[in-house]
Order: sequence, then C-alpha cells, then structure tokens
Amino acid sequence: MSVRVYVPTTLAGLAAFHAAGEVPAGTDHVEPEGDDEDSEYDALMTAAAASAELAPPDGRRVVLVAEVPEPGAAVPMRLVVSVHSDTEDRPAGADPEDDLAWFATQEIPDLIGGVGGG
Repeated sequence: MSVRVYVPTTLAGLAAFHAAGEVPAGTDHVEPEGDDEDSEYDALMTAAAASAELAPPDGRRVVLVAEVPEPGAAVPMRLVVSVHSDTEDRPAGADPEDDLAWFATQEIPDLIGGVGGG
C-alpha cells in the first residue's frame, strides 16, 4: 500500500532532488487527511503555502507529489507522479491561495532549466 505525499520545495530544490535522483529522507511533506479530492487539494495547498515560505520573495512555489510506501523515507524520483508549480515568478504579496499548474515528471528538466537560486 502506498501513501500520497506532497513535498514543498523551490525550483532550486527540485533541481537538487532531480540531480540526486531522490528526495532525501526526512524532507518535510504533507499527507492528505483522506482519500477524497478535497483532502488532496487541501494537502496540495498546505504544501504550496510551505513552499512559498521556502522560496525567495519573487520565486515560484513548487510541490512534488509522490506515491510512497513509507512517508518520511527517501523518495526516489521515479516515485514522483507529478509536479505542481507557479508558471512564472510570483511578485511579492501574491495571493498564497492561487492555484498551481500541473506538470508531468517528464517536464522537470524544462522546469529547472536555467535555475539559479529560485
């Protein structure tokens, strides 16, 4: 049985995870309270808010979604099922409730291309 987890990060964090081939054990994550769509959306938005705290003021929120056998353990990137991210850098004071765009895992190299510190 697997558990869906939502991992808040930044573009620079995503680039580091991608290069390492995994999300390290102990990385903060959010688990939905239930299996329904509302619980998963709430977990996504909670992770997005945590990502906003990690990102520079004009950076992008990034959330990895993974199906893991054990929360808290290292997550091989092959278990990441999608990435949610802002499509452009966010201005300071942007609404933290704005939705994120969905990206397939094959799009990670495009997302992280040219990443500096964001």
